[in-house]
Amino acid sequence: MFTLALSVCAQARFSYLHMKYLFFSWLAVFVGSWVVYVEYSSYTELCRGHECKNSICDKFQKGVIDGSACNSLCEKDTLYLGKCLSAKPSNQAKVGDQANLADLVTLVFGVADSNKDGQISLSEAHSAWALLQLNEFLLSIVLQDREHTPRLLGFCGDLYVMEKVPYVPLYGVSLPWMVELWIPASLRRSIDQWAAPSWPRKAKIGIGLFELVEDVFHGTFGSFLMCDVSAAGFGYTERHDIKVVDARRIVPEAAFQEAMRERRCEEDSDCMYGRDCLTSCDLTKHRCTTEVTQPNLAKVCSTLKDYLLYGAPSEIKDELEKQLYACIALKGASEQMEMEHSLILNNLKTLLWKKISHTKDS
Repeated sequence: MFTLALSVCAQARFSYLHMKYLFFSWLAVFVGSWVVYVEYSSYTELCRGHECKNSICDKFQKGVIDGSACNSLCEKDTLYLGKCLSAKPSNQAKVGDQANLADLVTLVFGVADSNKDGQISLSEAHSAWALLQLNEFLLSIVLQDREHTPRLLGFCGDLYVMEKVPYVPLYGVSLPWMVELWIPASLRRSIDQWAAPSWPRKAKIGIGLFELVEDVFHGTFGSFLMCDVSAAGFGYTERHDIKVVDARRIVPEAAFQEAMRERRCEEDSDCMYGRDCLTSCDLTKHRCTTEVTQPNLAKVCSTLKDYLLYGAPSEIKDELEKQLYACIALKGASEQMEMEHSLILNNLKTLLWKKISHTKDS
């Protein structure tokens, strides 16, 4: 009996030590993985930052390109390439026939004239042409008189510098993918809501996003499609003004239609562009159609639904929910849809604005 008791105690102690060892081993691996992730994600060579800088500066020193940021990047070393946000190649951007090209050319010339001497040199023209192939740069020019895109600070070749957006993503907490794997969806939503601003400030952010939809829908320079409306693509300032931080998937409608017209398909899922722009598959031709099944506003309402309803004042919550679901249900691009689009957009902005207009957050 005594020997058996010792054996049981020894096994229990071994089991406890074994569990303790496994726990601390897992903790060490977790912490180590976090450190490696932070270092790895910010390491500039992931995007070949050093090579990019050398290539840009070589062209600048040879007089091939020019721009307002070239001296800071290549001679003064006051501008450096930090954390890599994407290693994907850029997408070309095009402006459709419906755009006001004369006004757009004037805007482009104003940006391209980096030394403000009233003339566009060949090197400045090279830089401007390279930049115009980037959706996000084109959008920043088109919306430069609005407050929804970060201010352009300078450029050199196809590298451009924008003001920093202090709060990213639009809502929630940005976590490494390794941590995301271990967090249940319900807990993730709770963390996102906990980290969000107060409801009046969320309402102001929501109004800003609705105004962005207005700006890119049949604007002066044509229509743009928002093909990734995830929270990671947007941020906001200290005053809770919305800012687009990743406009690579906000594309000119004409360019989108041209790309989809050439895409072969077997089913509708083959006609997805980015994360949120879906068209249908014409099975008689096995080609994608060019009209999106869901307009920009419906996608934005889907993104904002939980964000705005959580913590909403009780006196407007039911009406807000009704308007948001009506918004999400918008389909197609018919003339009737455009009327519904305008009506729902105005209703949502008015509902939110009336509730916060008397507060300091407005």
